Amino acid sequence: MARDVNGNPIEASRWKQWTSRLGGNRKPNAELSVDDPELVVTAESFDDSVAASTTLSDSAWREDEQSVLRHILVVPPGAVQKAVELAAQDHYRRVPVPAQASRGIDVEGELFALARVQLIDALHVSQERSRMAGLAQRHGGTVLAWQVLQPPR
Repeated sequence: MARDVNGNPIEASRWKQWTSRLGGNRKPNAELSVDDPELVVTAESFDDSVAASTTLSDSAWREDEQSVLRHILVVPPGAVQKAVELAAQDHYRRVPVPAQASRGIDVEGELFALARVQLIDALHVSQERSRMAGLAQRHGGTVLAWQVLQPPR
């Protein structure tokens, strides 16, 4: 199901549903899943000081397509479940932390990732970064990175 910039489901018209079936073997844009192993990282930042607009403009991100926005966080082990439950209210799901995201990082706490499907732009990525920073801080942790994933071209 397609998502808007706030991660809320959008009902596709019957015409769009029908024409999306004619696209061949590739899944229609509206059918992304946060745990799809075929998705590739098209934009990412491990630096809080870099603006989302800068990261996105320097990346392979395709603005007209749905994306998976993934955040990598670290919080004390006892706080992970509460953080995941709170994020679920905004359609986020816990997903595995990509192996390359944890290399060379010495963290105190439990590393985990949250992701959701949405149509993104720089403003909404910035808002979600802020939301995740607040979530992590309320639970005694921090956000290490964010990533945009999309189907390969």
